[in-house]
Amino acid sequence: TISSTAEKVVYLVVFHLSFVMFIWSYGKTIFTSPATPSNEFCLSKADKEQYEKEERPESQQEILRRAAKDLPIYTTTASRAIRYCDRCQLIKPDRCHHCSACDVCVLKMDHHCPWVNNCVGFSNYKFFLLFLMYSLLYCLFVAATVLQYFIKFWTNELPDTHAKFHVLFLFFVAAMFFISILSLFSYHCWLVGKNRSTIETFRAPTFRNGPDKNGFSLGCSKNLREVFGDEKKYWLLPIFTSLGDGCNFPTRLVIMDPEQLTVSSQNESAKSSGSNQSFPTRPLSESQNRLLAGDCQWVESGPEEANVKSGAKKHIIVSLES
Repeated sequence: TISSTAEKVVYLVVFHLSFVMFIWSYGKTIFTSPATPSNEFCLSKADKEQYEKEERPESQQEILRRAAKDLPIYTTTASRAIRYCDRCQLIKPDRCHHCSACDVCVLKMDHHCPWVNNCVGFSNYKFFLLFLMYSLLYCLFVAATVLQYFIKFWTNELPDTHAKFHVLFLFFVAAMFFISILSLFSYHCWLVGKNRSTIETFRAPTFRNGPDKNGFSLGCSKNLREVFGDEKKYWLLPIFTSLGDGCNFPTRLVIMDPEQLTVSSQNESAKSSGSNQSFPTRPLSESQNRLLAGDCQWVESGPEEANVKSGAKKHIIVSLES
């Protein structure tokens, strides 16, 4: 009949489309090489020789601080030292980590995935998410189409052939993979919404004001755009559209001088008693990051803000110099 023929056509189209997208995204996840830091993060020949000659960690850190002065680095180690990779001999950009399996420093490293035999990071994180999504849909599609035969198997309506065991096996495999992939995909969707990597979830990045697990979060919408890009028509295609270069990431953190903390606490108590107006945190590098370009400019006015301006300075993280 026409209806049955149309159903078969729709079935074949959906099956082949989901399979093609699954294979495409899986292949991109596997064969996309991990992004590594640019040459600007490598020490110069003179600094490298001087770094290797120095035996005291304090002197080595002074060399690294001087080399990292003009680099877009906002994070340090837990001991407030410059993040340096002795194996790759470079200063690590923010969110960059050395992978022992790949033996390279990977930009915005999330984890090393044995299922794809590759590092998941800045260059292929979008492909990894699409791979999880399409494999999830593929398993759901297989389980849904086999469900009617699985029900007939349990009600003894399926013909007594060897094929019924194939139906049973196929349904259970598709259902188990669906459940396991669903948990992993949900977890990574949560990470995207928070703008965190798996590594940052277990070990929060350390800024000059201390560890902050939400230091790179710009809000759910902008966090999503940072991974998938501005063009929504490309979001579901495994082509690279992520924003940025993987070395520099916008952050909303604002650092204050210790002497300003007292002034700020007094201002907050005065504002809470006399006014209900809230003053959001000023974005970092607002004029340089297009992810932050749409934010409104905060205007500071009034006697309290004037006192703050005259009595203390706001320091935004622009280098690792103390």
